[in-house]
Amino acid sequence: MTHAALLSPIPFIDLGAQRRRLGADIDEAILKVVNHGGYIMGPEVFALEKALAEFCGCKEVVSCANGTDALALVLMAKGVGAGDAVLCPAFTFAATAEVVAWVGATPVFLDVHADTFNIDANSLAMGVKRARELGLNPVGFIPVDLFGQPADYDALEPLCAEHGLWILSDAAQSFGATYKSRKIGTIGIATTTSFFPAKPLGCYGDGGAVFTDDAELAAIMRSLRVHGQNNDDKYDNQRVGMNGRLDTIQAAVLLEKLKIFQDEIEARNRIAARYGQALSDIVDVPVVLEGLTSTWAQYTIKLRGADRAEFAARLKAQGVPTSIYYPKPLNQQGAYKHYPVAGNGLPVSDRLAGEVISLPMHPYLDIEVQDRIIASVRAALA
Repeated sequence: MTHAALLSPIPFIDLGAQRRRLGADIDEAILKVVNHGGYIMGPEVFALEKALAEFCGCKEVVSCANGTDALALVLMAKGVGAGDAVLCPAFTFAATAEVVAWVGATPVFLDVHADTFNIDANSLAMGVKRARELGLNPVGFIPVDLFGQPADYDALEPLCAEHGLWILSDAAQSFGATYKSRKIGTIGIATTTSFFPAKPLGCYGDGGAVFTDDAELAAIMRSLRVHGQNNDDKYDNQRVGMNGRLDTIQAAVLLEKLKIFQDEIEARNRIAARYGQALSDIVDVPVVLEGLTSTWAQYTIKLRGADRAEFAARLKAQGVPTSIYYPKPLNQQGAYKHYPVAGNGLPVSDRLAGEVISLPMHPYLDIEVQDRIIASVRAALA
């Protein structure tokens, strides 16, 4: 390999490689939609919902416009509103808490484990206590399966049962993973995911879905995603809803990508294992709990005291991109810092925000590129 090739930039997520694998099939699927003209709620939407249900083993799938709307549909269907508290992590993307504020309820922020980045059950218990001290009614809990690994549901579910909380799993990054014998999509009253292009299963725009075994909840969400209409009479709106439909072209793209999704998940796991073996002596690599699988939406390491900005600059000079998920937890962000937090603060979330950095991760990282990334990380920390 020439020196010039060595320094050529590596894509952080290589959607082009997937495109080269599936391009002809996706082009044909898109053209089929263009020709039949059912651009909104066409047959591919319902075919996708059926295929997704079969993939994860749930009874009902409600597709929608994006992952944020997926979360909102569940909260709206459950009638969450003013005076209610919904507990969620601070170390995540804003959408998880955003939807709680949308419906007029109060997000209560929880801390996470330093090794898995997922919710700490002790913080959940403290969050419930804090909500009640403030005169709020804690009704639900939104665990986020961060970076692709499911949360520790064996520790969380008994607490939720004790305190009367329903669970809405935010699987925007983990759809396709498993929690012991359970597939993601079958935990809690509902599970949501995102099909944003960078997600493990992504479309060519925005998209999302809700998975549930509750037929009544699904029927309400199907009404809500189309302006709250009566499903038998679209001009008889029974609820205040949203315009949250999934475009047919996006459904057609997802149907083709779903065919190779399991193969891509297995490739991600091989790459993650290789990263872990090669880097665990110099950085803190992600920990996956026994019996769980991850979809490795991100491969996030923690630096052991090294300067993160300098580390990222050294990798960039070698053509290796990095990203930070997340540089500021929600409890520190302007729109959310006035909301309550569990206990006396969120020390792990606050600390992780200054330590984490993510390396390139996608199913099409070949051995040569993996070796280049590994060598660059080691050199940057030498």
